[in-house]
Amino acid sequence: MKDKPSSNQPVVDKLYYVSRIGALLSVVLMLFPGINPSRICGYINKNMSLFTSGIAYSELVKECERAFTKGWIQESSFQLLFASSLIVCIGIALLAVCACMSLGNIKMKKAGNFFGMAGGVVEILGLTGIKAAYNQVAATSKPDKVLPVFQSNGYNFFLVLAVIGLVIAVVAQLLLWKTESEERFEMDSKYKLFLMILPFLAAAFVFSYLPLWGWRYAFFDYTSGSTLSMDKFVGFKWFTILLENAATRADILRVLRNTLAMSGLGIATSWVAMAFAIFLSEIKCGPVRRFVQTFTTIPNFISWVLVYALALAIFSTDGFVSSIFTQMGVWTEGQNLLMDPNHTWLKMLAWGMWKGVGWSAIIYIAGISGIDQQLYEAATVDGAGRFQKMWNITVPGLIPTYMVLLLMSIAGVLSNGMEQYLVFKNAINADSITVLDLYVYELGIGSGAIPLSTVVGMVKSLVSVALLFLANRISKTLRGESII
Repeated sequence: MKDKPSSNQPVVDKLYYVSRIGALLSVVLMLFPGINPSRICGYINKNMSLFTSGIAYSELVKECERAFTKGWIQESSFQLLFASSLIVCIGIALLAVCACMSLGNIKMKKAGNFFGMAGGVVEILGLTGIKAAYNQVAATSKPDKVLPVFQSNGYNFFLVLAVIGLVIAVVAQLLLWKTESEERFEMDSKYKLFLMILPFLAAAFVFSYLPLWGWRYAFFDYTSGSTLSMDKFVGFKWFTILLENAATRADILRVLRNTLAMSGLGIATSWVAMAFAIFLSEIKCGPVRRFVQTFTTIPNFISWVLVYALALAIFSTDGFVSSIFTQMGVWTEGQNLLMDPNHTWLKMLAWGMWKGVGWSAIIYIAGISGIDQQLYEAATVDGAGRFQKMWNITVPGLIPTYMVLLLMSIAGVLSNGMEQYLVFKNAINADSITVLDLYVYELGIGSGAIPLSTVVGMVKSLVSVALLFLANRISKTLRGESII
């Protein structure tokens, strides 16, 4: 039976909008360090969020060893702080569950309200524990050493959201208490699909959009370990240095040359994965086909460090190739081919293809399985041979997939990774192997020029987005299809 409409339903729906917004704010802001109520003293890292405080005790007490030894702080205070932070995170999770269940029918809403009430109570208890931990730290005999600090803004913010969530859950439960509902839990398909994709959206936000907050370092005269303050604000100083400094400009041009060359080679050979998939699908013996596919896919799961170890065993001075050529008399002494600066771009292309061609072919194999088999049967009746069917049916069937991947490759032409080039780099081939991602890493981590490396990373990201839209526009103009 359907849920019977109730006069209280519009009021309840409006209340749920508020609780959903509050739950979303709580989940997002518990990842921001600046509003962390668990930072109760100077020994706690300023870049630690509430979520990290509740799941990583070792990080929470990382700088407190000396304070524990001297007796300035009792470790029990930090244990209470850790437990309370974890309880707050659990309370926020329960409020989020309540917000999700509020999208269902009345029976699901009623069940979700219990999660909301539990979440509000649990979060308030956790915040009370954080306040108690702060009081213990503030009672120390060495306040000048411990530097007690209470994040009142963050504390009050989470407390208000917890109270709002608790009150709304209680009020909604009372308003829906006498409302008849169907026997089963139900939810509209559109909400089910939204909740299914929500974790992926959250992961994309955390790992792709939240780090953009670090772009602010490009506008400050920041050094590692210092703090950001307006007296260090320098505006576009580092942007002008990037263009005005001759040495930096030369490095950027050299790095761009390497990046565009290696990415260009990768794009020029991107058809290899499609060709490999087509020929692999033509192997009629199932065990042989599965063996080849497995054997070519495994390298993708091997780290570049292990790949370099394999390359070292084969191409170093005492490696397999050098030993064979020396014994055969081709070389008078062993040679280290990894140190040879010649043809570096082609070597990196070869290693990348060996590692990734099998993995890249998987999407084309899936595309081949989606091609209508009646086309092949009709071609066989017309007398077409195997290569004719591959060229006239399989290849056209895979072109849309190839074009989408090609557009994505063009958009990422400046982002070809750094792990491969980091492990293969040495003093001899450094000029020809350093790509943009590796340059940003060395500039920020190696040289400590964090603002300048942030500027380079920003420019790279913006140019990549521009290239994506440009390639998409060209594809739409020439083929009438786009991915955006």
